[in-house]
Amino acid sequence: MAGARGIVVEELPGLAAQADDDDTDAGAKLSHRAARIATALAPRLVERRIDLVVSDVITVGGAWAAELAGIAWIELSPHPLYLPSKGLPPIGAGLEPGTGPAGRLRDAMLRTAARRSLRQGERQRERARGGIGLHGRCGHPVARFVATLPALEVRRPDWPADTHLVGPLLWEPTDDVFERPTGPGPLVLVAPSTASTGATDMASVALAALSGEALGMAVRVVVSALERPRGITGADGVVIGSARQDEILAEVDLVVCGAGHGMLAKALAAGVPVVTVPGGGDQWELANRVRRQGSGLLVRPVEAGALASAVATVLSDPGFGEAARRAAASSSAVVDPVRIVEGLLAARDG
Repeated sequence: MAGARGIVVEELPGLAAQADDDDTDAGAKLSHRAARIATALAPRLVERRIDLVVSDVITVGGAWAAELAGIAWIELSPHPLYLPSKGLPPIGAGLEPGTGPAGRLRDAMLRTAARRSLRQGERQRERARGGIGLHGRCGHPVARFVATLPALEVRRPDWPADTHLVGPLLWEPTDDVFERPTGPGPLVLVAPSTASTGATDMASVALAALSGEALGMAVRVVVSALERPRGITGADGVVIGSARQDEILAEVDLVVCGAGHGMLAKALAAGVPVVTVPGGGDQWELANRVRRQGSGLLVRPVEAGALASAVATVLSDPGFGEAARRAAASSSAVVDPVRIVEGLLAARDG
């Protein structure tokens, strides 16, 4: 798909796991592999006379390669900004910032506890960087791009300088479109999480929750999955497959999803309310942000009765759709990343 759109895609050198990699230690995995990527990639950047590197916040090997090559780089977060903040509880807690002395004390204690793990990761990175001739902590990007809807961000008193909200990275891996399910009722899109930390068996539980018996009303259902979930077969009013999500979201009344940023951003950008079934990672954080913003409800653990109740509530209360449309409208506040890059390159050449 990328090639058809004029984008050259190559495998990142050094990314594949090797026999001595310890993938049970996430910090070591990210740092050691990043060092290997950086040493393999840096000569290619120099050879091809690359002017600027945009490096994913997790795949720091690209940033380190840019440092080795003496090239400016931009850090890209394909989700909200997850840097620690002196004004927020730790990312992942799913909590609103505390208010009053007790709330601020709670947040300070949580930040202190989280800082120990963060420091461990920093030490792992410093050792890995030292092994390839980069000393100290990771260098500073010339800018940060935060690829999310403003509605999914939270206010922080220490928003970093040169950090720009550029809107979510919405991409479809196929040109196929979904068939529309037959029958009456609202159209519901079910999108189980593709992350290893996602809630298990969500698709089958969601279909049980969306049955007329459980929901008390008829709905049409599209299950969007890269692979057909095991044990699930099509039925009247149900379509299962893999196709463009953005195309069908124009007609969808509700999305049931695992609270991964990609699906949430697609749904809210289309003004569609959600019911989230978050797993681990940042899904709990994002699901709670959506709940507080008013665009949806959160169900955890995944259970058919609770899921049916949440779906019925969101479909019957227009306030959720109104909040989702406000989230979509927040995209007017994003900036054009191309203009930022052009400005950075012009300033360098000037």
